[in-house]
Amino acid sequence: MHIADVTLFFAPHSGGVKRYLLAKHRHYAGRAGVRHSLVVPGVRRRETEPGIFELPGTRVPFGGGYRVPLRPSGWRRFLAGLAPDLIEVGDPYHLAWSALAAAEDCGAATVAYAHSDLPRMLAARFGSVVGRAADVYLRKLYSRFDFVQAPSRLIAQRLRASGIDRVVVQPLGVDGEVFHPSRREDLLRAQLGLPADTRLLIFAGRMAREKQIPLLLDTFAALGRPYHLLLVGGEERKRLAANVTLLPYEQESTRLARLLASADALVHAGAQETFGMIVIEAMACGVPVIGVRAGAVPELIDERVGALAEAGDARSLAQAIDQLYKCNLQQMGQTARARVEKRYAWSSTFALQLDRYARLTHRQTLPDFEAAADVAGLP
Repeated sequence: MHIADVTLFFAPHSGGVKRYLLAKHRHYAGRAGVRHSLVVPGVRRRETEPGIFELPGTRVPFGGGYRVPLRPSGWRRFLAGLAPDLIEVGDPYHLAWSALAAAEDCGAATVAYAHSDLPRMLAARFGSVVGRAADVYLRKLYSRFDFVQAPSRLIAQRLRASGIDRVVVQPLGVDGEVFHPSRREDLLRAQLGLPADTRLLIFAGRMAREKQIPLLLDTFAALGRPYHLLLVGGEERKRLAANVTLLPYEQESTRLARLLASADALVHAGAQETFGMIVIEAMACGVPVIGVRAGAVPELIDERVGALAEAGDARSLAQAIDQLYKCNLQQMGQTARARVEKRYAWSSTFALQLDRYARLTHRQTLPDFEAAADVAGLP
């Protein structure tokens, strides 16, 4: 079976979508009977490594390195020329329509992955009328796919509530060998110029609006010493405040795992996560997580592996952080690691996905989609 993935969500500072696609490519590269192609925007047409293709895209100003193709017809021809059995589309924009057309040209099955919550994102920025228009648009688009994957129960429920059928929960995952407690280095505090008794918390990801970085800064301003926030995802290393250090975006997974494993906990203030890959990467490193009661993060966190605060509330977040240090952090980290091993290893999540792909490409009927959404073993 030949699977082709295509998405705009692929840039030098991309987050979970990029890590998912690269993990998928590596996973299928070692599997007999499966071929995987990945098609993403780049400066020019080239094959960066076997099976990973860049096609020309125009750089988005102030867009963090993202590129948008201005000639999607060329993408249609390229995808059809690969002759895949199945095309997965990772974003809901104009390339999705080109991929659907390519699938018609070559007779491929089509699936979508709803990595983003477009209606709520647009409603938050431009108002409810725009959000409702996005709902109508997604119904029109996703009705053309054989099925739609959602990374969490929350997003699956929202898609169904919008009138989108054939939705399944397809969780993301983590490489448990890379993201592992053994990556911990007790020298990190000294390397950052911090006292040994510093209560070190970390957030890693794009410094985007939805990540609520100003809220994190307000929280740590209120906490003061000995709490210190390590923000990983900037352009350069610098001290943003007396107890906040910014480090550059970390593209190399083993170095990111070292930073995660060496902190006391991950703190995540974002309220719009559709899954929360950095959450399970931290948990895989044996690190508790503090999140907020919004988005899909509460599906991953409970009192055994971390704590939840109220969304958008710096005081509540500070209290959750302070309370966490009254718990047994080591035990929480061990429980977090065990949960990830059981539920979110890439081997398990890709096995679920490949089974669905196989039945679809053999034109078998998938199980009832409500039932299929529950087979991922989510909490």
